[in-house]
Amino acid sequence: MALEIKKQNRETNQALVRRFTKRLRESGILRAVKKSMFLRRKESKHTKRQSTLRKLEKRGEYEKLKKLGKIESYR
Repeated sequence: MALEIKKQNRETNQALVRRFTKRLRESGILRAVKKSMFLRRKESKHTKRQSTLRKLEKRGEYEKLKKLGKIESYR
């Protein structure tokens, strides 16, 4: 994935940078790096189960408080 750009004869620095960024975009290197930068690991079955159980418990508490009139529903 190496990208090598050399300055040509009578080429300005701005033209060199413009040519480099164009080649970088075309190569897809930057997209691959950004994709791997924000890659998340998959949760294990245990943590998925625990979070689901926690959500169900919280939902049950919320519904109970809503029925008792301690929480107003905005929907």
